[in-house]
Amino acid sequence: MQLTRYTDLGLRILMRLAAVDDPAATTRTVAAQMAVSYTHAAKVVARLQALGLVETRRGRTGGLQITDAGRHQSVGRLARELEGPDEVIDCEGLKCPLRKACRLRGLLREAQEAFFVVLDPWTVEELSREPTGSVLLALSVRPPD
Repeated sequence: MQLTRYTDLGLRILMRLAAVDDPAATTRTVAAQMAVSYTHAAKVVARLQALGLVETRRGRTGGLQITDAGRHQSVGRLARELEGPDEVIDCEGLKCPLRKACRLRGLLREAQEAFFVVLDPWTVEELSREPTGSVLLALSVRPPD
């Protein structure tokens, strides 16, 4: 099972915001720190805001801030939300001749859920603790490339 870059970035942005209390953090600075495009980061931040996990403020004193819900969000729940309802394999798109009687699809769905279950007990805040917190702090004080 591999998470999409979208989900990966969502998790990393939340971890960054949870580890470093920086009122000046903006989507642009976080994108530079995570070495991703601003456009991609902006889409992810918009989704995190819609989920109530991040607050955004516009203007000169604007920035990003993680909410309490974002800090205490289950990583498994967040991954499910960002990944969406897609299955590991798209049997319909493949036009697979086995799709009506295939046992693989159900097995892969079960494996996908087991993957998320392993992530369920972990929160964003827990992922942001040491040793990860030190790395995130170093990223936030280093000027973007």
